[in-house]
Amino acid sequence: MHPRNPHNARYDFPQLLSHSPELAAFVVPNPTGDQTIDFANPAAVKALNRALLRQFYGVQHWDIPAGYLCPPIPGRADYLHYAADLLAETNGGEVPHGKAVHVLDVGVGANCVYPIIGSQAYGWRFVGSEIDQVALKAARTMVAANPGLAGRIDFRLQTHADYVFEGIIKPREEFDLVVCNPPFHASAAAAAEGSQRKNRNLGYPKAAAPVLNFGGQNSELWCEGGEEGFLKRMVAQSAPLGQQVLWFTTLISKKETLPSIQHFLKLAGSPETRILNMSQGQKISRLVAWSFQTPEQRQTWAQRRWQ
Repeated sequence: MHPRNPHNARYDFPQLLSHSPELAAFVVPNPTGDQTIDFANPAAVKALNRALLRQFYGVQHWDIPAGYLCPPIPGRADYLHYAADLLAETNGGEVPHGKAVHVLDVGVGANCVYPIIGSQAYGWRFVGSEIDQVALKAARTMVAANPGLAGRIDFRLQTHADYVFEGIIKPREEFDLVVCNPPFHASAAAAAEGSQRKNRNLGYPKAAAPVLNFGGQNSELWCEGGEEGFLKRMVAQSAPLGQQVLWFTTLISKKETLPSIQHFLKLAGSPETRILNMSQGQKISRLVAWSFQTPEQRQTWAQRRWQ
C-alpha cells in the first residue's frame, strides 16, 4: 500500500472496538487465533467500515441503504494517496492541502467514501456526481449528520446514463482532480457471477441468490459495455474539458481493460498518461491517470490555484 495509507498494517481490533463497540458482535477468531470478521457477511463488513471511518477520519455517523456498495476502506484510501502524488508533482513535491483543491468523484455512491477520506486526510473540497437518486439522498443525509464534513462535499445528480461530465462540470468551473470507480460488469448476470466467484474464493458454497458482501446496486456494478464501455465514454468526454481539469483518474479492476483505455487515450489526444499499480493484499488494481495539459501548463495551474 501507499506509504501514507494509515491502513498499511493489519486491522487493530482493540482500537476499532474502542471507537465502535458495536463491532464486537461481528469479531471472530481466524484459524491462527487472531481477531477478524466474516467478510462474507454484509453486516460485518458494514460495521467494520463504520469503525474505520470513526477511528481514522472522525466520521461518527455513517450508514448506507441496504444493498448499496460498501467498499473496502484501505483500497479507496490507497487510490486517493496515489492520486495526491500527481498533484504534488507540480507543487514542489508537496501534496496541496485545503479547500483550494477541488475534486470531482464520478459515481460517489451512497457510501461517499472518496470524499470522506479526501476531505479528512487533505482538507480537499469535493463534488460527488451520482445517477442513483436514492444513493445521492443517502450520501447527502450522511454528510449533513457529520459537522466535520460541512462545507466540504457537494452533490450533483447525473440525469443521463450516457453522460459522465455533461450536466456535472459547469462552464468555466475547474477541478484539480477527477476520481472514479467505474462499474466493471457488462450485465446483471455477469455481476451475479462475480459475486458467486467472490463467495467461492471466501470458501462459501454456490447459492441460488448470492449475497453481495460488499453490496452494490445495478448502477454501481454494471453498465452497458462494462468497465471498458464506461471508460471509452469517460475518456472521449474528458477531452473537451482538458483545460478545466488538471488530472482525470480512474480505477481499473480488470487488467484486460488496460490496452483498451490506452488506445482510447491515444485517440483522445492525451499527451500525458500514467498507469500506477496498486496492491492490497492479494488484490491488484490499477490507477490510470491522464491530463490534456503540458507540464508547463500544469505548473502554471498549480501556482494559480494552490499558492
